Amino acid sequence: MKVAEIENDILVIKERKDEKLEIRKGAVVKVLGSGLCGSDIVKLSHKLAKNGTVLGHEIVAQIIEINSETSFKIGDVIVTSHHIPCGKCEYCKNGNISMCRHFKETNIRPGGFSELVFVSEEHLQNVAYLKPDNLTEEEASFYEPLGCCVRAVKRANLKKNSTALVIGLGSIGILMAQALKAFGMKVIGCDLITCRIELLKSLGIEAFNVNEMCEGISVDGVFMTSGSDKAISTALKYVRDGGKILVFSSTPQNFGYANNEIYYRELTVLGSYSPSPADLKESLELLKNKNIKVRELSTVYPLEQVQKAINDTISNKILKAYIKIS
Repeated sequence: MKVAEIENDILVIKERKDEKLEIRKGAVVKVLGSGLCGSDIVKLSHKLAKNGTVLGHEIVAQIIEINSETSFKIGDVIVTSHHIPCGKCEYCKNGNISMCRHFKETNIRPGGFSELVFVSEEHLQNVAYLKPDNLTEEEASFYEPLGCCVRAVKRANLKKNSTALVIGLGSIGILMAQALKAFGMKVIGCDLITCRIELLKSLGIEAFNVNEMCEGISVDGVFMTSGSDKAISTALKYVRDGGKILVFSSTPQNFGYANNEIYYRELTVLGSYSPSPADLKESLELLKNKNIKVRELSTVYPLEQVQKAINDTISNKILKAYIKIS
């Protein structure tokens, strides 16, 4: 089977032995396609994954072999996430499911940028769903990243009708803004790239060039989906005293928030990482019911052009890549 694996800091197409179910519980799936996540790019560009690693986890796939107690069967087209919390540890009990050690250890094998993938029984039981008939493959691939946004909105715990500012209108920013709106917030988005600003406006959400925003804006919550260091100062500028800043991005120089800003203004700064099974279920419903629109977000690339997809994403030529595999 073909896979795209890391070799000297780029993705290279290689041939591997086919995945086989053998005696394991779970399923072997033919990957139809996988979204390219920002975390894939970070792992590659910051050398966080070793040679031979197969990235990709936002998969849409068809079951070709199965040994499972679930109701899934051969031929089913599914979406699935890659991590599963144990539900029993102190992290899970306290709502920090993405810090759960079991969560970090579970994954699809070998990774989504592969023709075949093994999905465990645990995945099938907890985070896998049939692809809704009214969603295209590309739309369904947003199941996991939208789940991340659902979790972020819930963690921020803003009151309904609160005003939220999304800084950075990449694919996650566009999803986050729509998720906030779906949860009853008044939403503003900002970016430096005109086409992204116009895209959010076309979805019925206010959006501005960050350099042209009104000085008088004061919001209840800021959702930082930009990886720019300047996003921190922008967040501090527009959040109201006593407001919240939800961090959903890493910044190149790992700058922090000024202690005195947090102390004297009584700000809450919190992070959000990956979704729980409940967040994922809610994500799929939002997509299925068209509460969140994603049709215009993806650009399709064949597996053989996955490195080009990464380069185009980094250079802002595209918003989001969908790697078509089968």
